[in-house]
Amino acid sequence: MSEPRIKRIKINLPLCKTHIFVVGSQAKQNLPSVVEESLCGVSTLLLEVSYKLEALAKRFEHNDLALPRMAAFFHQESVKEQERAEAMLQYLSQRGGMFCSKNIQRPGTEQVCAVLPALEIMLNQWKEELSIMVELSQLALEYGDPHTASIIKSQFLQPLVPKVKLVGDLLTNARRVGCTYDSAGGFGEYLIDQLQENLTIA
Repeated sequence: MSEPRIKRIKINLPLCKTHIFVVGSQAKQNLPSVVEESLCGVSTLLLEVSYKLEALAKRFEHNDLALPRMAAFFHQESVKEQERAEAMLQYLSQRGGMFCSKNIQRPGTEQVCAVLPALEIMLNQWKEELSIMVELSQLALEYGDPHTASIIKSQFLQPLVPKVKLVGDLLTNARRVGCTYDSAGGFGEYLIDQLQENLTIA
């Protein structure tokens, strides 16, 4: 027997609209449809963030902007975002939900040519992700799914807080040492690249 369709509340989560046309798993473990759609949509968002961070990592490997530690930092965080997406997909599968494969959007970072705009992109992505995880946790609670709310809070929401703080601190330091928004580069970019101990997140 199919799950009764209920009126959706207005949310800002990246829902997976293809779930409207896909029959859900018969083994679904009390997973509300709107939560399933949101988990699917958010996992795709995490994959897009991973792709964007990897594109930024490659940018800092170019000969005209060779900052190896910055490149390694963005690559490391790209891998972690992909792992988070895979963890969410695994949880979705365990609950009997479905994932709808979608095309990942272009990262749109082709014009980035300096440390400051790259760090700002990363900070804005993680702030958006933080907001989405809060809303996803609240949505799960509203639809009677405390298990999903707990998983989102412990595995996806809490680890984001130190990331946002670290990138905010890096941005502040980058501005202080004289990093710019253009491709001219300079001593500020070199100094930030040398702050290796700050370019890691536990």
